[in-house]
Amino acid sequence: MIYLLLGGALLCFRLLGALGVRRFASWSVSAAHALAVMLVVTASAHFVPASVTVMPDHADLVRMVPPIVPFADAMVYLTGVLELLGAAGLVVTTTRWVAGVGLVALFVLLLPANIYASIADVPFHGGEPTPLWLRIPEQALYVGIAVWVVRSSNGAAARRLLHRPRTGPAWPVSASR
Repeated sequence: MIYLLLGGALLCFRLLGALGVRRFASWSVSAAHALAVMLVVTASAHFVPASVTVMPDHADLVRMVPPIVPFADAMVYLTGVLELLGAAGLVVTTTRWVAGVGLVALFVLLLPANIYASIADVPFHGGEPTPLWLRIPEQALYVGIAVWVVRSSNGAAARRLLHRPRTGPAWPVSASR
């Protein structure tokens, strides 16, 4: 399902580019927006109560967290917020590079939870556990798209923000010396 969402969004954005919407004139920008769409959908599962039956819910994601990770409930909320922030960052040109770098890190950090869920046979939304042979390539796809977005983005604006020169001295200078 997520593959269809990601691929469908990518093709829709590229179609818009072909129809003259300059924002979607490149595959990498369209991929950034498609990844953002996917992240909004997947992040919503982090906040969905068990009463919602059309998609995975918060409890499903809590069960995926390896026992060694403290505060599993809070971690699921935190990763949901980070996914939403990443999605927002991907659609804004000046923050796309930073968002992509952050999402690469997040996707890599989430891989152990996916491995644990597969090895421990954690059911997802009441169905069969997703096999490891599918989870790892799926995570690698997300990392690959995020890396592509980072490499294609102009990180100059982000680097300027991160490395702004300070104005004035770091410490007050005494005039009495």
